[in-house]
Amino acid sequence: MKPRTSTRRRTAKKATARRYRYAPEVETLPREKIRALQLRRLRASLRNAYDNVPFHRQRMTAAGFEPGDLKSLGDLEGLHFTLKADMIACYPFELFARPRTELIRLHASSGTTGKPTVAGYTRKDIDTWSDLMARSMACAGIRPGDVVHNAYGYGLFTGGLGVHYGGERLGATVVPMSGGGTERQVLLLNDFGARVLTCTPSYALAIAEVAEKQGVDLRKSKLEIGLFGAEPWSESMRREIQVRMGLRAMDLYGLSEILGPGVACECEEAQAGLHGWEDHFVFETIDPQTGKTLDYGETGEMVVTTLTKEALPMIRYRTRDITRLSTERCECGRTHLRILRITGRNDDMLIIRGVNVYPSQIEAALVGLPNVAPHYQLVVERQGTLDHMTIEIEVAPEVPHTAALHAEVATAVRHHIKSAVGVSAEVLVKAPGEIPRSAGKAVRVRDLRPKLI
Repeated sequence: MKPRTSTRRRTAKKATARRYRYAPEVETLPREKIRALQLRRLRASLRNAYDNVPFHRQRMTAAGFEPGDLKSLGDLEGLHFTLKADMIACYPFELFARPRTELIRLHASSGTTGKPTVAGYTRKDIDTWSDLMARSMACAGIRPGDVVHNAYGYGLFTGGLGVHYGGERLGATVVPMSGGGTERQVLLLNDFGARVLTCTPSYALAIAEVAEKQGVDLRKSKLEIGLFGAEPWSESMRREIQVRMGLRAMDLYGLSEILGPGVACECEEAQAGLHGWEDHFVFETIDPQTGKTLDYGETGEMVVTTLTKEALPMIRYRTRDITRLSTERCECGRTHLRILRITGRNDDMLIIRGVNVYPSQIEAALVGLPNVAPHYQLVVERQGTLDHMTIEIEVAPEVPHTAALHAEVATAVRHHIKSAVGVSAEVLVKAPGEIPRSAGKAVRVRDLRPKLI
């Protein structure tokens, strides 16, 4: 009997280690206490926005609402949405609830056209952000003392500094690599013995590709966890990364408009949806056409309201991310709702000959196909009155690059996309390395259609 008891103790000890939580009391709050905390904090956040941001005060007044009118979380449905276009119209500081002199940091979106969206932080905001990132990293299985190789971009993009501050707050050893210099990334991943890699999922594949070309097998390194976010990615891509890098690929979510990374994260036990930290945010899903609030479990556009942000309180921010919310009990014991895998973005959706297509659908269909590398771009053009899509792919580096093989792969991919996604597309097969790689967010769509003026 002793060996069996000893085994049970060891198993219990491992389970306790696996269920390490950065903020255990908050992460396991009963649902009714979470809702009560949200209501108290929502009242304060709405008061902050009403008193200090003319944009929000005007919208509330137009709806005949004052912060004192809030009686329940359901009353939030009667308030206005905040859009990215509103942030651009209020550029740079008009949405801030604090004078610019009280801000200790500014970040901005990584948009490629027009003015960026600007996010400002008070010292308390940075402290909150660091705590939430530490909580998220612990949720994903990262522990104090781990070496975290941070290949998110530093600068105006929130990814690099968000992970950096969170890792330090957790007590990890952070390697501030930023993006680029992929050969050096591979070298230091091995030499510094990183247990954790943080970057965009597309850049993780680029690192894996360079390592393979160098003859370095990252599956034999000390890497165990990859914390990936900043762009939509599919389950197929997750499997591809895990096989090629020998780690567990975890999903991290955030937006610079809301906070940055750390709004939600997958847990190491379930790896089935991201825990959204409800003590700091209210999450809703809406019908993107009507704006009607949906029930848990229904697919719609996610809307987020901040509860504790001082400098930039956000009311019902439309993220454009398509997902479902779940309050089903999680194996890890955390009680905060889960954001199920984001399947696309409203503003990324393409309509090709009457068929709605998200780039993530194409990615899910491509990853893992025989002789096809996990790099692609969608090129959209106008042919007459209809949109036409060409899918540019690469053949896998280990297969022979002949015209006959390229034709065979193109035919197979075209038929598979038609069957899996329901859209007809031209397929252009390229040699390895011909599709551009990015150290940040991958450019998946090249839209060559004429711009409306």
